[in-house]
Amino acid sequence: MTARALADWGVTVGSFPTEVRRAARRHLFDGLANVIGAVRTGTVPAAVPVAADLGGPPEATILANGRRVGAPAAALANGSLVHALDFDDTHAGGLIHATAVVLPAALAVGEQTGASGAAVLDAAIVGYEASCRIAAAAPHGFHARGLHATMVAGVFSSALVAARLLGLDAERTTHALGIAGSQAGGLLAFLGTGASTKQLHPGFASHAGILAARLAAAGATGPETVFDGPHGVYDALAGGPADPSAIVRDLGERWETTRIGIKPYPACQLSHATLDATAAALAGRSVRPDDVAEIVAWVHPDSAAVVCDPGRDLTRPASEYAAKFSLPWSVAALVCDGRIGVDTFAEDSIRRPEVTALAARVRVELAPSDQVAADAPGRVRVVLRDGTEVTGSVPRSAGGPDNPVTDEGLVAKATGLAGRDATPLFDAVQDLDRHADLAPLFDTVAALLRDTPEERTKP
Repeated sequence: MTARALADWGVTVGSFPTEVRRAARRHLFDGLANVIGAVRTGTVPAAVPVAADLGGPPEATILANGRRVGAPAAALANGSLVHALDFDDTHAGGLIHATAVVLPAALAVGEQTGASGAAVLDAAIVGYEASCRIAAAAPHGFHARGLHATMVAGVFSSALVAARLLGLDAERTTHALGIAGSQAGGLLAFLGTGASTKQLHPGFASHAGILAARLAAAGATGPETVFDGPHGVYDALAGGPADPSAIVRDLGERWETTRIGIKPYPACQLSHATLDATAAALAGRSVRPDDVAEIVAWVHPDSAAVVCDPGRDLTRPASEYAAKFSLPWSVAALVCDGRIGVDTFAEDSIRRPEVTALAARVRVELAPSDQVAADAPGRVRVVLRDGTEVTGSVPRSAGGPDNPVTDEGLVAKATGLAGRDATPLFDAVQDLDRHADLAPLFDTVAALLRDTPEERTKP
């Protein structure tokens, strides 16, 4: 059974290639930078005060405020923080925000158990491999059924991370995966509303995965058929074909951890290729919004279903998050401002009439591709009112494994999120293998969070 094979590998694998460890450190750093950015900008989801109220034994730290609570509660808060800005990494094959569900479980249970930095990094890599592979075994399948793949796959990766750090054997870990499957979900219903549920999904997944591992440790059992069926997660929750055997195919030989992309824009990944193509078309030109008669974007059908849904108003997004999931609005904002940043999606920004007007002139054409949606090409044609036409295209969006962000670019992104030099945090994560525990890492995060809105509101 697939769950048994994944569990056996997850709790016994003892070494990882240098490039895999490097990739995992980069993604953990990016995740922590997103936490700091969320707190600094005041984008702190309700999961933070709720986790503090849940309390529990002082096992793990809520990164936003330094409060120590039970490990599941800390993971609930921290998972929601990583994903609060939608600026966290994406694995194209699974269309999953991997760090948002790996980092919270690894840090919470790692702190709970007093694990070394190296042990936490090992567990995180196991989580990265599990989350990406589980999601990619049904390409766009969970989204096709109206579910958020990050939460569906994340309950399993969090359970596996927790099981490894808790020292469970393969049998108990298999049960943990089976238990986690009954908590998989995450509705995409937020897309057309102002709801903040998407921010909460990684927190839900991390919380549920840790509970699954604890329940298994206490003797609860789960179906080892959770992936293979009948009535497994793919049978119940995925639309289209699924290949559960792909989860464990080439484990330890092919590393999905190195295939996760770093986001250059705090918007839905499925818009990124179009944004890059638009930037390429307008490079070196001074174009005002009123100069543009029309923008035509060729978009993968699976992407269009999420970021170009005609069933909602794509020109007047209902919320900041809805704007992040409107390709026409995001393209228009890029043309108007010449950039896309966290502030692009602030409440006052998404109400700008000039962006709304230009978004109405963005037309989408479907462009089927053999590539998965998040790794498909981007192509646009910009038609100016004087009759000039300019085009731009990219083979795939920037930030992925074929066009990665440099370490310098990653630190620059984190510095922008932190509002101050993030090099100390980068160094702390680079030294994770040498830390006896997680205290130096948490101290560095706390130092960068001083004087943030959240810090100033603490009693």
